[in-house]
Order: sequence, then C-alpha cells, then structure tokens
Amino acid sequence: MQLKIMMPKKKHLSAGRAPLILFLCQMISALEVPLDLVQPPTITQQSPKDYIIDPRENIVIQCEAKGKPPPSFSWTRNGTHFDIDKDPLVTMKSGSGTLTVNIMSEGKAETYEGVYQCTARNERGAAISNNIVIRPSRSPLWTKEKLERITLRNGQSLVLPCRPPVGLPPPIIFWMDNSFQRLPQSERVSQGLNGDLYFSNVLPEDTREDYICYARFNHTQTIQQKQPISVKVISVDELNDTIAANLSDTEFYGAKSHRERPPTFLTPEGNASRKEELRGNVLSLECIAEGLPTPIIYWIKEDGTLPINRTFYRNFKKTLQIVQVTEADSGNYQCIAKNALGAIHHVISVTVKAAPYWIIAPQNLVLSPGEDGTLICRANGNPKPRISWLLNGIPIEIAPDDPSRKIDGDTIIFSNVQERSSAVYQCNASNEYGYLLANAFVNVLAEPPRILTSADTLYQVIANRPALLDCAFFGSPLPTIEWFKGAKGSALREDIYVLHENGTLEIPVAQKDSTGTYTCVARNKLGMAKNDIHLEIKDPTRIIKQPEYAVVQRGSTVSFECIVKHDHTLIPTITWLKDHRELPSDGRFTVDKDHLVVTDVSDDDGGTYTCVANTTLDNVSASAVLSVVDVPNPPFDLELTDQLDRSVQLSWTPGDDNNSPITKFIIEYEDAMHEPGLWHHQIEVSGAQTTAQLKLSPYVNYSFRVMAVNSLGRSLPSEASEQYLTKAAEPDKNPTAVEGLGSEPDNLVITWKPLNGFESNGPGLQYKVSWRQKDGDDEWTSMVVADVSKYIVSGTPTFVPYLIKVQALNDAGFAPEPAVVLGHSGEDLPMVAPGNVHVNVVNSTLAEVHWDPVPLKSIRGHLQGYRIYYWKAQSSSTRHRRHIEKKILTFQGSKTHGMLPGLEPFSHYTLNVRVVNRKGEGPASPDRAFNTPEGVPSAPSSLKIVNPTLDSLTLEWEPPSHPNGILTEYTLKYQPINSTHELGPLVDLKIPANKTRWTLKNLNFSTRYKFYFYAQTAAGSGSQITEEAITTVDEAMASRQVDIATQGWFIGLMCAVALLILILLIVCFIRRNKGGKYPVKEKEDAHADPEIQPMKEDDGTFGEYSDAEDHKPLKKGSRTPSDRTVKKEDSDDSLVDYGEGVNGQFNEDGSFIGQYSGKKEKEPAEGNESSEAPSPVNAMNSFV
Repeated sequence: MQLKIMMPKKKHLSAGRAPLILFLCQMISALEVPLDLVQPPTITQQSPKDYIIDPRENIVIQCEAKGKPPPSFSWTRNGTHFDIDKDPLVTMKSGSGTLTVNIMSEGKAETYEGVYQCTARNERGAAISNNIVIRPSRSPLWTKEKLERITLRNGQSLVLPCRPPVGLPPPIIFWMDNSFQRLPQSERVSQGLNGDLYFSNVLPEDTREDYICYARFNHTQTIQQKQPISVKVISVDELNDTIAANLSDTEFYGAKSHRERPPTFLTPEGNASRKEELRGNVLSLECIAEGLPTPIIYWIKEDGTLPINRTFYRNFKKTLQIVQVTEADSGNYQCIAKNALGAIHHVISVTVKAAPYWIIAPQNLVLSPGEDGTLICRANGNPKPRISWLLNGIPIEIAPDDPSRKIDGDTIIFSNVQERSSAVYQCNASNEYGYLLANAFVNVLAEPPRILTSADTLYQVIANRPALLDCAFFGSPLPTIEWFKGAKGSALREDIYVLHENGTLEIPVAQKDSTGTYTCVARNKLGMAKNDIHLEIKDPTRIIKQPEYAVVQRGSTVSFECIVKHDHTLIPTITWLKDHRELPSDGRFTVDKDHLVVTDVSDDDGGTYTCVANTTLDNVSASAVLSVVDVPNPPFDLELTDQLDRSVQLSWTPGDDNNSPITKFIIEYEDAMHEPGLWHHQIEVSGAQTTAQLKLSPYVNYSFRVMAVNSLGRSLPSEASEQYLTKAAEPDKNPTAVEGLGSEPDNLVITWKPLNGFESNGPGLQYKVSWRQKDGDDEWTSMVVADVSKYIVSGTPTFVPYLIKVQALNDAGFAPEPAVVLGHSGEDLPMVAPGNVHVNVVNSTLAEVHWDPVPLKSIRGHLQGYRIYYWKAQSSSTRHRRHIEKKILTFQGSKTHGMLPGLEPFSHYTLNVRVVNRKGEGPASPDRAFNTPEGVPSAPSSLKIVNPTLDSLTLEWEPPSHPNGILTEYTLKYQPINSTHELGPLVDLKIPANKTRWTLKNLNFSTRYKFYFYAQTAAGSGSQITEEAITTVDEAMASRQVDIATQGWFIGLMCAVALLILILLIVCFIRRNKGGKYPVKEKEDAHADPEIQPMKEDDGTFGEYSDAEDHKPLKKGSRTPSDRTVKKEDSDDSLVDYGEGVNGQFNEDGSFIGQYSGKKEKEPAEGNESSEAPSPVNAMNSFV
C-alpha cells in the first residue's frame, strides 16, 4: 500500500497569494515508512517467474522482504507447504527467505522442478511472492541419422534441414563447415527462422561435403553438431556425358529445373498463413522464395503502414521484424517475391494478444485511525484479465470480515480504519497468457511529523539552473509542508517557487540572490518538525575559447585550444576525448593546461575532438573536427577493355582521397617497344571519372598508369596496366622541317626531321625523297632512303630553285601525300661589286655611305646584305700616313645606304663596299676616301707642378693624346684655397699651343692653389685636367723653427707651462672662495736664450700660437668674471701674457716670469697671419 495526495503533482504559488503551504491529503505515491515504525512486510526481491537453472550448479531461489517487526518466511512447493527442515540439501538464509539447494554435492536438479512461492509474515500481515517455476536447462544431443549425398542440377532449389533437438531454453542455430567457418549467406542462400538452410537456386560452387548445422545452448555453454550434409551440384552438359546407371532420364531431363523460372515460396507454404504474438514481444515474419534468377522480397501491410521506428529487415529482407509489438500492429502483412519472370505474394494474418499489464497497480496506504482510503488494482490484456483479491495470502472471500473494508471489483474502499485494519492485500490479474501479482499494505499509524532529510544540508547549484531542495517527510496523519527563507521566517510567496508532492522545493531558475538558508516545516495534529537547508549559487563553467575545425596534412602537427572560465570556488578538470572515447595512449598526444597538441598526424587521428570541463556541479564541452588530408592514394585495379586498333578503354578504381576530393586523373603511357622506361602524358580526365577512352597509335606496345590529383598534389603512379600491342599501319604523318640547301655550288642537300619510333606506325620505316627544278619541265626524281635525315643530290646548277618533298613509308604502306617545299641548290660567291659608292660626312664622328645594288643574278645565292670595310689611313694633324686595322660594318638585306658611327675627328678614311650571300663576299667596290672635320680635343695627357718657391709655381704638361684637330691655345685657370677649404678669386690665363711648360709668379707664400687646364681647337674647348700645389716658406726660418721644435727643453717648457696654469687656477679658486687676495710667487730672474729672443717686425716676427683643437683659451686678469664665464679675446685663441706692462717670457728652466696681480691688456701680435692651416712649426713660433 502507498499513501497518496489528492492534489496536482506540482503547485505554483504566485506573489500575493497564501503562504507557500502544501496541504497533503491522505494519498501520496511511493510513500516510504521509516523502518523504525511498525509496518507490514514488503517483498523487496524475488526470483523470476520462469526460472531456468543450470543443472550443474546449486539452485538459489531468492525471496527478500522488509517489515517491522522483521518478517518470518515460509515456502510452498506445487501448492503445498515445503518443509525445509526435512530436506538436508535445502537451507534458508538467515534473516531472509532465500533458499539454497545444494545439488553439487549430491542430488539432481530435476528433483527440485516445480512451482515455488514465498510468504513473508509479521504481526501486521503477510506478503507473498510470484509463483516461481523452477526448470533445469537441457541441451540434448542430435539423434543419430544416416544422411545421403544430395545430388541436384545447377539452378534447382534446395532446403537443407537442421531440426535441432528440443532444448531449454531453445538453442541458437548456425551453419558452419568442418573448419568452423560460417557458411556465406546472401539473397540466394540464407538460414530460416527454424534453422533450415534455404537455396533459392544452386550453383556449382555450392558443391561441398561439410554442410553442418550447429546448435548452441547458451545456458549450459554447450554446442551440439549435426552430421555433415554432402551436396553435389552438376550441370546438364556434365550430366549428359556421365549419366549414372541408377538415374533415370526423367529424373534429370523432365524437370528442366535448371532453366529460368518465376518465384515460388519455400516457406511459408500456400498463399496465406496466420501468426500470433504477445504484446511487447518481437514480431518476426518470414518469407523465403526459390526461383531463377534469385527472387527479391518486398513487404507491405494491407490497410496500413509499417511503423517506421520499430520495423527492421533481417536476412536480406526475407524476415520482417517489429519490436515492442502492440495490439495496433495486428493486421494482414503481405510479402512479395519477384524476379524477371514474375511475382507471387503471401498474406500473413497477425493477431497480437496480451498477457495482463498494469494500468494502475495498488500502492501502499498509510492511514491514521479514523481516516478513509482506497486500494485500486486495474489491469488490461487480451483477453481482458480477471481481477481477484487476497488478504495476507488467502482469498479475501474466506478472510475475516472487516467493517471498515468494502470491495468494489478492482477497488477496495476503506472508511474509519482502526489499528486492526492493518494487513497486506494481494491483487491478482490473470488471463490465459499470464498473470500479475501485486502486494500493497494498509498500515494504520498515529505518528507526529518527522523530516527524513539530513539537517543543515548544503546544496550548491549553478546559476540559471533549477535548484531542488529536498524535504523528505513522514507522519500520520499526513503532514502539511511549509517553506520559509531567511532567519526572520518570512513565508515564500513568490511565483518563482514550485512545491512537489514529496516536499521538495524547486527554484526553476536559480539566481545569485537565491543564495541563503531555507526552512522546511511539517505539521499534523500530533506535532511539528522543521529542518534548515542551505543553498549556494555558483557561476557556470564556460568555455570561452573553443577548439576550432582543423584541416592538416598527414605528418604535420595540429593544436586545439580550450580555455575555460569557472567559479573561483570550483576546480575544473579538463578532459580531452576523441570520438567520445579516451585519447589514444600515444606519445604523440600532449595535453597541457589549455591545449591539445597532436604531432606527426596520421589518418587514424582524424575525427571529433572534444574538450570536457568538469566540476562537481556542472560540465561543459566543445568539439572540433580534425580532417587529415594528403595527396590521394594511387589508383589501382587498372583494366583495359574494348581493345581496338586505334583506341582502348582504360578503367581503374580510385584510391583513398585522404579527405581532399580528387579533382582529376592524369593518364600516362609507356612505349615498351621504342622507349622503354619513359612515360609520356596521354590525357587528363575529371576526378569524377573512373574510365577513359584512349586514342592509340599503331605499332606501339602500350602500358598505362594513372595518377590522382587533389588540392594537395598528385598521388604516386598506379601500378602499370597490362601491355597492349597495337597492329602496324602505314604512317599517319610525314617528316617535318624539310629543307633544301646546297653545301656546294653543284649540289642540293635535302634534310628533314625524321619520325620517331612512336610515329613510325610499323616496322621498316623509310623515306621517299623527290625533287625537280621549279622552273623546268622535268619529271620528279625520287629516291627511297633508309631511316636517315639527309639526302644529297649532286650535279645541280648553281643556285637554282627546286621543288622538294619527303614521304614516309613502312612495311604497311605510304604516309599521305607530303607537302611540297621550295629549296635551292648550292650557292657561289657573288660576281659583281656594288657601284656608285659615295660618302656624305655628317659630322666629325659620323658619315653616311650610299651605293647602288648589284643585279640579283650576279649574287648567285641568297642575298644576306652589304658589308662596308673602312679604315683610317692618314692623320691631318701629323701629315703622314699610317695604316690601322680595318673595321667592318654589315647591313642586312637589300639596303643601299648605311651610317658609319664612331669615326675619329680630323682623320682621313678609306672605304669600299661588298655584297654578301650565304657562301661569302663578292668583289670589293673601288676605294672611296673621305676626311672628317676637326673636333674638340681630349684632355691634356698629364699636368705636373714642379719647382715650388715662396711666390712661384712651374707647370709642365703633355699635349692631348687625341687633339682631334689643330690646337690653337691652352687655357689655365687657378685660385687659392684657404685653411677652411674655401676657394679664392679665379684667375684665367691663355697659353700658346706650342708651349708645354709655364711658370706662375707673384703667388702668396705657403698657400695652396687649385689649377684647371685644357686645350682648344677651332671646334672648341676640350676636357680639362685639374691639380693642386702649395707655395713654400723661407728656408732659414723654416730651418730655425724646426730646430726649436725638436729641442728637449722646449718639450719640458711646454709641460711646465701647463703645470703652472693648473696651479694658478687652483689658487684663484681657493682665494675667491675665502674672499681674500693671494700674492703670486716672486719674480724670477730671466736668463733669456738668444736663440729664442723676439725677432724684429721687419725680420718677420711670427704671430701668436694658435691651436683650436688642442688647447683651451687662457683668461686675462687674476680673477674669473663674477658670472664665472671665460671671455674669448681674439679669434685665434692665442696664449696671453700676464704682468704689469712687461711681456711674459720663459727662462731656460721653463719658469714663467712676471707678477699676477691686476688686469692686464694683451700685447698686439707681430708678424703676418697665414691663411694656411695650423702646423706645428707655426704653433711653436707663437710663443716667441
């Protein structure tokens, strides 16, 4: 029995309505009574109704039950009490009703065959099990039989019977040979549902000695074998030659069964049959037909259609199966057998019966004293089942009366029940095909509410998903359930909640604000119970970077990325799957945090890769497909068909396209006769074709191969096809590139490009060479030559046009008539020179030559052009002759004038003209002389500056190597260059042409000059040459300066001056910081060296020392300015003297003489300033 609730399954409460309370009535489905409460027995486990046992093992009959107090168990066997204690082989499990029969030590299983029923009983009632029928399995042997060989004619039908022994359960039938190999089956040969082997028609290959039917008994794991059946199939012709003595003519010749015939059914027999099946089973209908050719089977349902999702065809459509058959599947099914000679049909009438099945099974009832309730037992079947009630295992008709109970057919009505009304009721629904038995108790209890769900249970739910908060409860009377949220206990009134009959609270779409504590309260008249439930809402796990579809070539590397975002309190695990299974255990697969990397990809790696992110609350996945591509595999199974003289059909089977569609096939051929090992392109066809019609040439030993091409490239070539030698035929074409040219004046050389072996079309390739003069009336002269490429005709006139043709022939005949080609016999040298040669001088380097053409007949060959020989014979400037190498200029074709470029100006030239043919040159025309006018000269050959002095420079030069005329004068231009490389004023000077030396005077000493020099003719100025030079200084002064600069004392003096300046700067800095004055050191006596005394102004006193790169300017005065800057007094930054109006001097030991005390003015510098860049000599002189 089961308590039920008189209310909808779910209840939605909206805002503003009553608090969310579930008023549970007296009926609730599947109510479980806690086991600590008094309750009648309930059967929890039992053996199946039809229990087939293995006779080699102990028999175990299960019967388990629960109840309070715990129930006791008893058994009946075949309707009478089974006294377990009296049978030493039978034991009952403690605390259980399960029986064990120990037949392995002794006893037989057959002894314990029968119908068993278990009863579980306590003080509140008794529950009973189904009737359990115990039967041992059986696997009997085949009966011995003598099987004769079956001999029949090709095309006849045949049925090989199996007829297995009856076993329990029925065996599985299959046919094999002596090698335990299954016999092949097809539309022609197949096994029927009864196990027989049917042949619609036999063939000679059906002949064998070992047709064996096997029966496998799964329950005992045994296989039984029938005696082998021998079958011999013979053809009519064979039979006519070997008629056996014991066979009559009528037996073989009268039937004519080997001929084609329309179908007839082997099974089932006749035009109609009937089939009955029980509801829920598999309906199997079979039609097997014989005929020649083999019939094809079709199925239809009359006045209806076959159920799409439940219909299956087996055994080459000879068997129709409908699973989970229902009463609606009853009707007429028609099978049709059809071949080219006709069709027949068979109608199977199907009736679906039904063993009883539940519509409403009785449920346990828990009632409190004084309550009402009902038990309903409603079943259906075909025929309609009969309902009967039992009370504690005995028919209710003979059970004690109970005033609270009333029976109304399939319903028992209870009113005002009391504790004594507790009992177990059995409902039995039965018809001829079976029965149903259900136990349902009525338990009368008075119990306050209790909540069965654990207290403070924590639920964690992903956001935006349903949240189900359990509140399992019990009580009698049945409690009402109320839910609250939060510590304040506010009742739930919102419409987002759904309350289920079992007390569960559902939040259909949980949000973050759904987090909190929920309280479940159960109340009845005997009390109240409550429980707190805690809910946490977590962020969903998401894949924010999904793996993407990839196409890679075999052998490369591919990477899939999978980046997951999740709730920070959840720790996901990332798993990669391939085709929904674990990744192969292969080192090529590498998984890190976010990536899956597959290296050296192979074909087997293609498929669907799935990234699965799992947490304790949710999981998400994303998939990507990997396509492994490569060039196609080579085609195979090449076959040549339709072999004709000039064509053949080639067919092939494409290899695997490796996931990249084949776009085309390339067909190549090999000529094993003429060019073995060399493959040539034949044709290309579409990737959708697997055949090609190939054009062939005669007398070729062909082999073909095929290559497939896809977007990644072409496959390896296929294996070569079989060879095919075409028949010989006359040549299809003649040689090409036919020419006729003479190598000598009296011959004609005829050449051509010969045919190759492939083009010869047959053996014995030769050429017929024919020729005749074009302008004569001669007949064709012909000569047949071997397979060569040249023929020479001797004794021909010089340069005469000939008509020529070359025709190919072989042993099969001549090629088509060849085309006629124009040729010429051999050439000779021209006989006449060009006339009327004259020259027109264009300028000093260019002349134009004209001549008259020579007569064509005098050329005696193909005109190639005219050739001019010219040479310079005399120079006008030197007035004497000198011969130089002749130059040649050729003008193609029939031109009668040409230009001579690159002539030298002011020169005397001579030329002549000759006509040219392929043989060579003709005689030269009379020499013609001409002169070129003057031009500008080249640059002087050299320019040197010699003998530099203080104020003069001498220039020497050589005249231009190519004066190109008469020199009229030289032009010299020059200008000074100062120390900053700036150019001074330019001086222009004209020099007579007969000079090669010139001296420039009154120049500045120690000054750099730049010179520009060029020659002139009447035509103009030539190219210039440039040079630079420097005037020198006075020798004595230079010598003195050099001597001082190399003295050791001078070097020491320089170091002392640097040290004194450093000390001076330090002292001044300290004094300024202290605010006082510091006297400088006492004056030292000066002992001047006479060699370094100042020179007088008129002696060329040197200026001050200046070296802007190596020294900083010295300050004047004893202090630095108040703004701490250093003033630059002069542009040359020379060394300043310190003292009171007295020039500072150095003595021999390097001491600086003078007093450093007030501000001193700088003495004016003496001597001339030089524009030349600073030098060590000048720097030294500035200290004097």
